[in-house]
Amino acid sequence: MSTVYAVDVQITAPVNDTEVTDRVADAVTNLFPGAEVDHQHGEIVATAHDMETFSESLHRQEILDTARGAFFEDLRGDTFSFDLKKQAAFQGVVNFAVGDPSELGDIHVRVRVNDPDAESYIDHVAPPTKEGKPIDPDE
Repeated sequence: MSTVYAVDVQITAPVNDTEVTDRVADAVTNLFPGAEVDHQHGEIVATAHDMETFSESLHRQEILDTARGAFFEDLRGDTFSFDLKKQAAFQGVVNFAVGDPSELGDIHVRVRVNDPDAESYIDHVAPPTKEGKPIDPDE
């Protein structure tokens, strides 16, 4: 039986004067295709209620351990957040931003897990691995 997750994903990204707003919106929707995008003055604000496509990208790029590290690093109760590089996201690639924000600014993602809990949802999006492969909990 599959678990039903109730999550709220808030995505924000600055839009600089040198950038095209629609391209920044595309960067967001490339990784979160179900997101509802709103263009506000100087930034994109989007909301989504799943991270399935994002999770598929993590699996395809084989960066589950990196993702888990980023998620757990800023886990506070039922919420975790992380930053992504805009240029990579525009290409449909997940690249976590670490250290100082890039010159163009990063995409900030904040995930609030309503049900069941944040740790379980992280395990769903980026499962634990052994030798780089996802561990099947049924084995």
